Amino acid sequence: METLKEFGLFLRTRKRYWLIPVLLVLLFISIIVVVTASSALAPFIYSLF
Repeated sequence: METLKEFGLFLRTRKRYWLIPVLLVLLFISIIVVVTASSALAPFIYSLF
């Protein structure tokens, strides 16, 4: 939790708000890969990336 607090303070003090969408997209892609890694849809999901 401390890391997230520090990162939030970094974004506010340095005004790096453009990093938020980039991190959200990376988080979304990583969640998709982890969830579909053991399913039958994995070959089809991996072909998209």
